[in-house]
This record gives sequence, structure tokens and C-alpha cells, in this order.
Amino acid sequence: MYAKLGALLALALTACAPLPTVKPLSSGATLASQCHGRDGWSDPTPPAHVFANVYMVGTCGIVSLLVTSPKGHILIDGATAEAAPFIADNIRDLGFQPTDVKYLVSSHEHYDHVGGLAALKSITGARMLARAEARKSLETGISDPTDPQLAILPPFVGMKVDQIVRDGETITLGPIKMTAIATPGHSPGGTSWTWKSCEGATCHQFVFADSLGAVSGDAYRFTDHPEYVAVLRATMKRVSELQPCDVLIAPHPAQSRFFDRISGKEPLADPAGCANYAKAAMERLDARLAKEAVQ
Repeated sequence: MYAKLGALLALALTACAPLPTVKPLSSGATLASQCHGRDGWSDPTPPAHVFANVYMVGTCGIVSLLVTSPKGHILIDGATAEAAPFIADNIRDLGFQPTDVKYLVSSHEHYDHVGGLAALKSITGARMLARAEARKSLETGISDPTDPQLAILPPFVGMKVDQIVRDGETITLGPIKMTAIATPGHSPGGTSWTWKSCEGATCHQFVFADSLGAVSGDAYRFTDHPEYVAVLRATMKRVSELQPCDVLIAPHPAQSRFFDRISGKEPLADPAGCANYAKAAMERLDARLAKEAVQ
């Protein structure tokens, strides 16, 4: 009898225990306001709801997306090592547990986007997925020798890549079906990700498109590397032809006017987003090549 009473008392105390605190969800407008004039890679910002099961958990200068499901979550990009604790806190503030993140993926293997992934891998216990071309850099923390930005990129803490994903391969986690798209150029292992998210009867095809910029160290000339220019052009063409591309998001907020779009200043969805993103990148590449040609 006493054992039964004890069990009932324990159950009652458990029922009365406080639930985990969930902070009020910031709007896209709040996030945009807090990041006004701040675009540092490690500048913290509160999380915000983007659409359906997609949340922004990154920093003012780096987009990190949490795509959620009842079976676990996928985190795209981890910003810098300094930002990793903020990202983990943002996940908690949304009411999710970091340990429910099952997969980590990245856009490209540069410090500002993957520098925090080793710490986040430790915090979450998630598996790191990447294309073969990104594996060595992700595991060593050192950029590929062919990367145009090699001379200016800081190293980062490497992490084990648990699973290689191929171009066109789809990762399935509960209802999430996320497809990897090889988009080398900004880095040799550049990868874009696409998936469908639905809010009621409204569905959008998201494209997290990797950076397309022809960025390099001071001594690097793209005109001396026609094979790399060809890779960049092929990637830009591929991104321009991605369909459907309802919601384009890029690794840096400014690249896809992310804050304006989640704050309501511009529509979130734009079917021409991928085409316009690639066109602008192609124009910048052509301008860079023209400038090099007269130097």
C-alpha cells in the first residue's frame, strides 16, 4: 500500500513539475531589426520562424536553418566556432532539443559556415553528411588546395564526416526529403539543398543555394584558371535552371535579401529567385574577368 502511495505521490509531483521554458518566438521583422547594421559572422540574433517547419537559428551574418520533423531535425550550416553556443541556444529557445538534431549538412567548407559544426556535432550527437569533394576539408579543417580563397581562409576545427552523399541523393528524415545538389565553384565541395515544406495546403520548394561568388585571395587570378571558371559557370547555369525554386535562401542573409523577405518587406516566395541569383553571380564573374584582363 505504501509503495502504491509513494508511486502516486511521485507521479503527482512529476505532473506538477515546471515545463521547459520556451521563449516567445521572434518574428522575422524583429530579427531583421536586431541585425540592422550588424552582419558579423558571430553576431548573435534570436531565432525566427521562416515558414512551416523551417527556422532561422543562425547569426546576423550567417544563415543557419533548422528544418524540423517529429522524427528529428536537420541543421544546415553552423556558422563560426564562436557562434555554435548561440545556435544551440536558439534551437532550445524554439522549444526543440539540440539532441533531436539528427543530421548536419553544409553549403561549403569555409570557416564562416562550418567553423561551428564540430562543436554542434558534439552538442547534438548528429551525423555529419557531406559530398566526397568536401570531406577532406571538413575533417582536417583546412581548405582544399584548389580553393581560390585558400590564402585568406582561416582554419577551423575539423569533424568526422559520417556519411557521403552523392549529387542528387535524397536524405529522408520522417517527412523531410532533402536533396543534395553539387554546386562547386565558390568552394570545391559546394553543395546546395532543396526540399518541400508545407503549411496547411500551401507548399513551397525551398532551395538553400550555395554561394556563387568568384571570391579569391589577392594573388589569385581567375583568368589563369579557365578550368575553374568553367566549373563556376556550369554551377551558375545549374542553379539558374533549378525548378521549382519557390523560396531561395543563400548562406549569407544579404545574398538573397533574406531579412527583407522574412520581415515581410518583400515576398518570401519568388519563383524566379534561383534564376536571378545565378544571373547576378554570372554578371559579377564576367566583371571580375574583364577587370583581370586589363591588369
